[in-house]
Amino acid sequence: MALRDRPPTVNLQPLLDQIAIAGKLTRQEYMQLATLILSDYSVNEEDRRQINRIFDDVQTGKLKLAK
Repeated sequence: MALRDRPPTVNLQPLLDQIAIAGKLTRQEYMQLATLILSDYSVNEEDRRQINRIFDDVQTGKLKLAK
């Protein structure tokens, strides 16, 4: 895929801030983050690290996954 055909990088900061403030994330937010991280080209390296940290926090119980 040519660089000009790629979608613009997504601004994740508002979503990441919301998750940090709430101390939990919804299943919808979880799916949004999973989709973004799997879309390889729309997430920069710093955003990828932040998303991975959120997933790690869910696995270790530091962050709750809301029902």
